[in-house]
Amino acid sequence: MINVNETSSGALRRLLKATVAAGLVLAAFSGVANAASNCVKGDRKAPYTIGWANIYSVPTWMKQTEGTITAEVDELKKAGLVKDLMITDAQGNAQTQIQHIQSMIDANVDAIVVIAGSSNALDRVISDACDKGIAIVNFDSLVNTDKVTAKINTDSNEWGGEAAKWLVNQLGGKGKIIVMNGPAGISVSDDRRKGAQPVLDANKGIEIITETNTEYNVAPAQEAMTSLLFANQEIDGVLSLGGALSAGSVLAFDRQGREQVPITGENARQFLELWKEKGLKGWATMQPNWLGALSVYTAVQALEGKSVPAFIKVPLPVIDDSSIDSYLARADKFPADGYIYSDYDKALFDKLLAQ
Repeated sequence: MINVNETSSGALRRLLKATVAAGLVLAAFSGVANAASNCVKGDRKAPYTIGWANIYSVPTWMKQTEGTITAEVDELKKAGLVKDLMITDAQGNAQTQIQHIQSMIDANVDAIVVIAGSSNALDRVISDACDKGIAIVNFDSLVNTDKVTAKINTDSNEWGGEAAKWLVNQLGGKGKIIVMNGPAGISVSDDRRKGAQPVLDANKGIEIITETNTEYNVAPAQEAMTSLLFANQEIDGVLSLGGALSAGSVLAFDRQGREQVPITGENARQFLELWKEKGLKGWATMQPNWLGALSVYTAVQALEGKSVPAFIKVPLPVIDDSSIDSYLARADKFPADGYIYSDYDKALFDKLLAQ
């Protein structure tokens, strides 16, 4: 005897399973189609409103970076892709930056570009913005959370490691050095220092006699190094992990009548000019100011439905005696206290996004 109810029930269960499975597959494909990049969701259409949540605008590097952001926004406005740019300045206060990002969320901007004033304090508000469907592009100083559309940076660990290797080689693996760091708690500064440590650990002949943290500005760096010079009569090298820091160090040595020592640094115009003028033994690399422009471009690409990498690594150039003249040849295009950065264009940006 056949139980009709049991047979119908089994068939129904099989039908439901098939329907659910098909629905999941369709949902998966739908998700890919509607959200190629993380965070981006909702009915967002060009022209977009972009938020630039700046941690501080005083250092020249930041002013130049903001200049590349506004220039990129102007280009995207011409293309009909951007309507407005909202700019805030937290004046170095991470809590103020959190409030500014919250105001951007409340205004329902389409994208937020941010240099983090703290690697962890911003996590909650950044995650909230992502949940609201806002494209989040974080560059230079990075947050811990991965709830962003993209993070863009050079490799700060590599930055510190390569600088340390050069200095160790210059000193023949033996000597007393001073380490100059940027502000403590800023990820780009902390990561450069972490990257240098394995190299220093592997070369026991290198003695760190002291180290300091200062703003990325020449005046405070010069003041800090002046104090260290009074306290330390024997210094063989300076592991400087920032361009303005290096310029400040060179000026301090000069004004105290101390002999210059091998020094690392960055593409700060003043440092490169002092390097050439005084015949320094120097090495430098570059944190390109156009990371800001690339961040805006990346955010708009994501909003347009393109898939962008979760992390975009920008290669580090090397500035040494063989290449410094090519940078100085372009010096008059940049502020006296600014950074001589390399050229950039859409083709470069597309190449980096294709990683």
